[in-house]
Amino acid sequence: MRVPLEWLKELVDFHLGSDALSLALTMAGLEVEGVEQVGEDTVFEVNVTPNRPDCLSILGIAREVSALLGIPLRFPEYGIEEETGEAAVRVEIGDEDLCHRYAGREVSGVTVADSPQWMKKRLEKCGMRPINNVVDVTNYVLLELGHPLHAFDRDTLKGRRIRVARTKPGGKITTLDGVERSLPDNALLIWDGERPVAVAGIMGGAQTEVKEKTKNIFLESAFFLPSSIRRSSKALGLKTESAYRFERGTDIELLEKALDRAALLMARMAGGRISERVDVYPKPFRASEIEVRYARVNRVLGTSVSAGDMTRIVERIGIKVTKGPDSFIVVPPPFRGDIQREIDVIEEIARFYGYDRIPTTVPRVQISKEAGDRHYRHVAEIRGSLMNAGYTEAINYSFMDVRMLDTLAIGKDDPRRKTLVLKNPINEEESHLRTTLVPSLIRNLLSNVSMGSRDLSLFEVSRVFTDRGGALPDEKHLLGAIYFREKFPSLWKEETPDFYIVKGVLQSLLETLKVRDYGFQPSNEPFLHPGKSCDVTVAGGKVGFLGTLHPDIVDTLSLKVSKPEIVLLEVNLDILLPSVSREVKYTPLPKFPHIERDVALIVDEAVAAAEIATLMRTYPAELIEDVSLFDFYKGKNIPEGKKSLAFTIRYRAKDRTLTDPEIEEVHSRLISYITEKVHGTVRGS
Repeated sequence: MRVPLEWLKELVDFHLGSDALSLALTMAGLEVEGVEQVGEDTVFEVNVTPNRPDCLSILGIAREVSALLGIPLRFPEYGIEEETGEAAVRVEIGDEDLCHRYAGREVSGVTVADSPQWMKKRLEKCGMRPINNVVDVTNYVLLELGHPLHAFDRDTLKGRRIRVARTKPGGKITTLDGVERSLPDNALLIWDGERPVAVAGIMGGAQTEVKEKTKNIFLESAFFLPSSIRRSSKALGLKTESAYRFERGTDIELLEKALDRAALLMARMAGGRISERVDVYPKPFRASEIEVRYARVNRVLGTSVSAGDMTRIVERIGIKVTKGPDSFIVVPPPFRGDIQREIDVIEEIARFYGYDRIPTTVPRVQISKEAGDRHYRHVAEIRGSLMNAGYTEAINYSFMDVRMLDTLAIGKDDPRRKTLVLKNPINEEESHLRTTLVPSLIRNLLSNVSMGSRDLSLFEVSRVFTDRGGALPDEKHLLGAIYFREKFPSLWKEETPDFYIVKGVLQSLLETLKVRDYGFQPSNEPFLHPGKSCDVTVAGGKVGFLGTLHPDIVDTLSLKVSKPEIVLLEVNLDILLPSVSREVKYTPLPKFPHIERDVALIVDEAVAAAEIATLMRTYPAELIEDVSLFDFYKGKNIPEGKKSLAFTIRYRAKDRTLTDPEIEEVHSRLISYITEKVHGTVRGS
């Protein structure tokens, strides 16, 4: 907002220089962004924050200067000594929820002409174009007192009537700029006896415009609900000085003084006689009381301001105060709608006491609990392990396209379908909070492949949100990863499938975290290849999944790559991290050699290798040190519905070198036990 220094000094008699005043206003929260010399006057460009509509006027800035310097405020002259009688125009408010007060005066017998030079100059300094002495007065008072006004040619008001009501369906109006506009639903209008004559709080209509031949004026001063003006202004694409103030909130009590001030100036500059005020006020303003505790003010600010200084500061900014022994009661005036709580009053005390006088103290930082430190440390280890494996971290928004769940064939009863819908999404593709990291990672893949990348390893550690029907959603902390590498002709044969490459990375991560009791089981995830996927388990419970994206889903992605194979990983860290070992136990290096024995078992296809390995490791024999799978085979010489799994079992004793007879005995018992448990046979026997 542009504030001429000459005009400001009419309301507050101060002698600060422009630099000192700029600093004082800025330190009080009204940032002076620029100072311009216009002739012999100085004009300040003041940045007014959205919560301070009371400062969108010369009076508002003067009120701040008055409080800062402790100098009395002079209110502009507005008293009308002589009135001609009742106004001929009747006023009716049809929608009291949108218009809380409507006042007006008639100024009869005016002569429309140019405004005097002093008024023109002031309007121009503030960035407004002078029009005529009637319209200029309304703009002048808007700048001076911050309350928008509108002047109608009274003789064009049909039925000598003003009615404030919502628009009718399909309504139109031609505004002062000559544009015919279709009116949005529920827009508040000013009507005469037959038609709309203005869009309330935004712009007047062309049919009642003040012109050179206009002789009689009806002057409007009203209070409109800010949210209604904001909606209508946005829908119409009309941004006016009037709408700018109404949508932030105006002073419902000041509007009568603004009306009288404008009528007085209009009568002096354009001639004419002023009628009595018509004032319809169905919802009178009722101030609310706020209790402010002395001790809390100093506790919040870290100061030792006395009770007397607190109340004097508050009274200086125009707020009524009732003092008490431990607290004081304030009654915010209607122009300070931003003061609604005790903390708002404390902020005002801080502003005028001086931010520079508040002592600087070192904040106390409470040491976080061990659990929080451990969680943070483990997440850092996860990131480090994956980056060491060649993965790049992706950071995505927490939104997704809900249609991606259909692409992934996720069932209607799946918990991941319980999505939260955003009220004002950026676009349709980001309209829901994500319940899984998979859609984001697939989108990352598509974006990179479209730009020519053919070797991609990405991971993300983030939260997902599931609607559980309450006030807050269920949050899960997940690790997700995606792996893709296009196969090119090579001089040597690469035999390790991508699935096992990612599985190896995951196993390395679990070993880094010292998660011991983990395993893998066949997965039923609908978007994974049934023969190249598994669920990740810890202590028998599922913590995530790993697998190759189903070929049918890959086809829908339209990747311009020959036979693409995409591997996905997702792990719930909220379940995994509590299983991380808190203590590390070290054992001495073995002094005696180990002995290995291999065995190939023919079992049903449904039997998991991990199940057999677990049975071997838990077999009650102290000599079994380790078990590992080294071969899987299906085909010739293997019965239908069966598979061959080959394991290496390592035996070792802590106190001696084992002999072949010892090993054969234990190994024989182990094989008998396993074949009985899984209903298998030893291959080749």
